Amino acid sequence: MALSREEFLTVYEQIEADILGDMPAGRVPQETREWCRELMANNVTKGKLVRGRSVVDTVAIILGRRLTPEETKRASIVGWALEFLQTGSLIADDIMDGSLTRRGAPCRYRRPEIGMIAINDAFFLEGCGYRILKRHLKGTSYYLPIMELFQETTWITEVGQLTDALIAQKGNVDLDRFTMDKHEIITEYKSGYNSFYFPIALAMILSGEEREEAFAQARDLLLPLGEFFQIQDDFLDCFADYEAFGKVGTDIQDNKASWLIIKALEAATPEQRAILQENYGRDDQACIETVKSVYRELDLPATFKAFEERSYQEMTERVSASDPSLLPHRVTLMYMSKIYKRQR
Repeated sequence: MALSREEFLTVYEQIEADILGDMPAGRVPQETREWCRELMANNVTKGKLVRGRSVVDTVAIILGRRLTPEETKRASIVGWALEFLQTGSLIADDIMDGSLTRRGAPCRYRRPEIGMIAINDAFFLEGCGYRILKRHLKGTSYYLPIMELFQETTWITEVGQLTDALIAQKGNVDLDRFTMDKHEIITEYKSGYNSFYFPIALAMILSGEEREEAFAQARDLLLPLGEFFQIQDDFLDCFADYEAFGKVGTDIQDNKASWLIIKALEAATPEQRAILQENYGRDDQACIETVKSVYRELDLPATFKAFEERSYQEMTERVSASDPSLLPHRVTLMYMSKIYKRQR
């Protein structure tokens, strides 16, 4: 039985108390302690917490039994460390992209009383992830491999973020820079490792897995899910209903190397390409709507739907052909079920 959001949140109370406890009252100003409490409570805990909860669910699947209370708590703690790291990354990503909203509310840096202090908030949350691991795992056999996986994933994600930012430099609209090869690198580094391989690999380590071939198979299965997820995100950024998606899409005005612009360039006539060149990467509502009109002329919503169905079938076949002794099929299928035909 999957761990509920409410069950996962019960562990958060201890984690918050531990972090605030590391800021002794009387030594650290109360306003600092309150700032950090609000930051954690209103950002780390407000998402779906899918990645963190997946650590717990995956450990249970791999072990093939119900976890003991101690095992559940330990896996939940690692899941929360992941969620702290992920939330810090999202805050930084919103600043870099100039995003307007996140989870249906203004991005943290856009709140007047916060502004660029949000940069430090992102660093603080990343640091909390490592403090959580040190407090609860130091001295265990899996502390070092988990710490190394956190560091490796952080580095890979930052390379993906940088690649995305360099290609999408505002004021430098060059459609020839947008290629599917570059999109694949961005999705693998920015989404594949962080959102899909990372939580499953953590669960594998907690379950006692040490075989490199098991981790290699997990990468082969899970990194394509990251690409699938990012292409969904690219589509939803442009065409999703705001109430369902929870944020205002900005890929067009941000000059992003989105799957949609790349597919549009593959199919566009010279006239349509000229229109895209004139309007893409410009923070003007008329330009944004013009780009969307070209997307509709090229029937990209239908192209996306066909891609989604084809990719889901290919991923299902890949899972069926994999070795369940290295990673149970149910693990990857669980993730696939969570993102197939998602609307947010």
